[in-house]
Formats: sequence, structure tokens, C-alpha cells
Amino acid sequence: MKLANEYIKQNRERFIEELFDLLRIPSISAQPSLHKEDMVRCAEWLAAALVKAGADRAEVMPTDGNPVVYAEKIIDPKAKTVLVYGHYDVMPEDPIDEWKTNPFEPEIKDGRIWCRGADDDKGQLFMHAKAFEAMVATDTLPCNVKFMLEGEEEIGSPSLYKFCADNKKLLKADIILVSDTSMIGMDCPTITAGLRGLTYMQVEVTGPDKDLHSGLFGGAVANPANVLAKLIADLTDEFGRVKIAGFYDDVRILTDAERKALNKAPFSLDEYKKALDLGDVAGEIDYTTMERTGIRPSLDVNGIWSGYTGEGTKTVIPSKAYAKISMRLVPNQDFKKIAKLFEKHFRRIAPKSVKVDVKFLHGGAPYVSPTDMPAYKAAEKAMETTFGIKPLPFYSGGSIPIISGFENILGIKSILMGFGLSKDAIHSPNESYGLDQFDKGMETLPYFYKYFAEMK
Repeated sequence: MKLANEYIKQNRERFIEELFDLLRIPSISAQPSLHKEDMVRCAEWLAAALVKAGADRAEVMPTDGNPVVYAEKIIDPKAKTVLVYGHYDVMPEDPIDEWKTNPFEPEIKDGRIWCRGADDDKGQLFMHAKAFEAMVATDTLPCNVKFMLEGEEEIGSPSLYKFCADNKKLLKADIILVSDTSMIGMDCPTITAGLRGLTYMQVEVTGPDKDLHSGLFGGAVANPANVLAKLIADLTDEFGRVKIAGFYDDVRILTDAERKALNKAPFSLDEYKKALDLGDVAGEIDYTTMERTGIRPSLDVNGIWSGYTGEGTKTVIPSKAYAKISMRLVPNQDFKKIAKLFEKHFRRIAPKSVKVDVKFLHGGAPYVSPTDMPAYKAAEKAMETTFGIKPLPFYSGGSIPIISGFENILGIKSILMGFGLSKDAIHSPNESYGLDQFDKGMETLPYFYKYFAEMK
């Protein structure tokens, strides 16, 4: 892979300029009324880029939602095939006033690219496009390669499940390669061996049929905002455990040896708290921070709103109060079952003074990547080659619901070889991606192809 990496070094500045063009497109899937055309423009840009990189074909394929970019390079029908998955949609830039740079005008500062999507996932998927280009240009590509880049991951990939079911033959591959995850650190590379699942709900609490004067009616009518606050508080106990009946029924309890192995990964609680400006951590009692985010489920409010929140005062009892609530799940938990349990619990604890509506928004199953399969071994060897240290398996607290969908629909396992870091601030203002991470990703990926092609 020496030739491929020499090509990458020689063309690095051009690669960054091209990445900047991609980052400038505000492809926000959560805001279709504002960015529908941007989604199509971004997909078309990527398809053209993959053709220039050496794909035999690349096309923008329609779905019920945003289009999928499909491309392929078949060097030999008998050779192994790698299906690269990534997503070109990004999170909204809100809150805009917390950004130190223009969220859609990339800048390089302190050795990092600052822009929405710099890491998640445009920067990471672009590493694949450029590593692919390098291997094609130097005639060192040892596997067939297919690309499937979607535009709805940040809203739960609602259209991709049907797309996969309708295109099984087209998407046939030996492994799915994904860079949409993170490592513990550049000095401690990791491969994500597990992802938590997700159940995402929205609740609505309604009291009076209209906003009321808080002086004339205060103390006599249930305030939906007050009630919602109490309902949310009643979802967890003082020990950090979720109080929904049946929530933990299917959670696998790790042995002491398994927990000990998990906590061998380097982790400094003091540095963790300092990086997040926390006085202390919180969570389920008797579990470490690594365990709380990797092997235990959780429940969090993602948004809450009600009443008057503008400048000045408006003394009202609001008619309605809302919250978005997500639950991260671990292997063996069924996200649909958890959604039903949540709804049953929420309705049960709600007082008669209000009406409640509970909606399931989206979700996905947890995923486990076996560490003994050939593709994992190839990824492990590739990272050891470029980082100079054997990567550790890592169980991420995040979720990529479509990954378990791939296994169920296509029957293909995924390798989660991401190069992000916690300081990249994905989903937050001031997202960034280190140039060293971008470089290391491009350097490592060709080795994955080499070692995977050699594995039996």
C-alpha cells in the first residue's frame, strides 16, 4: 500500500479543498422545507466525485425520502467485495449563536477542520472516497468496492430499509465498512465492536384547551409544564435506574471478568470531567462511566418545551407541554418492545388532570461486531500497521440503527472503523475534525483492503 499512501500525500491539499466543497453544502435532513434541494445537490456532488475517483458507475438513486448515492468498481467478480456505507446528511447547526465560525464555511485552525459535518460524517466518508481513488490510481485496489451513501441517517434512515430490501442483489458484498464512529484517542486506537440501540419518543401533555392567565387560574388548574416535569422526574430513580416496568428484563448482565476487561481501556475520569466542564458524573449506581455508556441502557430528555419563552414576561399557564425522550439500548433489548413499555408507563403515571399523547418517532436495534471474524482481524491489523499499536475493541454508547438493519435485510456484517474523537463535538456547535485524523484514516483504509483480501 506504499504507492497508494504516496499518492495520498501528493494529493492531500487537493483532497482537503474538495472536502471543503462538500462541507459547504448544508445537507440537513431534519429540515426538508429548507434543505430538500441541498440534499439532492449533495448527492449529485458525491456521485460525480466517485466517478472522478475511479468508480465504473455512480448514480443518484431515488428513495421515498432523500436519494442514495450508489457507486461501484468491480475488478474481478471472484474477488471479495467491500460495501462502504456513509451518510451525507448532517445535523442542524442550532444553536447558531454558539458557533465560533460559520457552520457551513469550513476553516482550518489549530490543526483541525471546523465545520458542521467535518467529522459526522462527511469528513469520514470522504476518507473512503480518497483512499479508493488512491488505490485505483496506483493500481493497488485488491477488492471490489461498492459505495452506499445515504441522506437520512440523522433522522433514523427511514427510507434506507426499503432501499436495501429492494436492492439486495445490487448491494451484495462480503462486508460493510463504516467510518461513522470514534476512537478513545490517537494514542489508543479502537474498533467499535458494539453499538447501543435506540428508541426515540415524543410526549405531549395537554391541560386546559387554551393558555390561561396564571393569576386567575393558578393553583386551580393543572399546569402541563409542571406535570410534565414531574412525569419526567418519575422515569428514573435516585440510583440512576429507569423505572419503567420490564425495561431491564432482556439486558444481559456481564460477568465480573467481562466487566474487568471492558474497564482495562485507558480512561481518566478527571480528564473526562474537565473536558466537559463537569463537577461530577452521574448515572446508574455501581457502574463505571465506561460501563454506563457501553453496556448499560439509559434514558434522556433530548428536548422540552412549553408556554412562553420569549423576551420579557407573559404570565400564562400553558395549554400544552412537550418533550422528546430517547432510550439507548443494549444487546437483547427490542426497541419496539421498549417503546410499548414506555407508552404504557407514561400513560399510567399521568394524572387525570391532563391528557397525554405518546408517539414513537424512530428506533433501531443494538449491534455487535464479532471480534473473531476475518474483517475485524483485517481492520485490527490495518490500524496496528499505521498507529503502531494494536487497537482495542470498544463498545460505543452511540447508535446507528441502520447497521442492525443491514444484517437483518442484507445478511451482511459491518466493521465499524471510525477515526473520530470525543473532542470533535459531533451534533454540537463547533464540530471539528483533526487533520491528523483525516490523514490517518486515509492512510489506514488501503491496508484494510489489502489484509481483508488476504484473509481466508
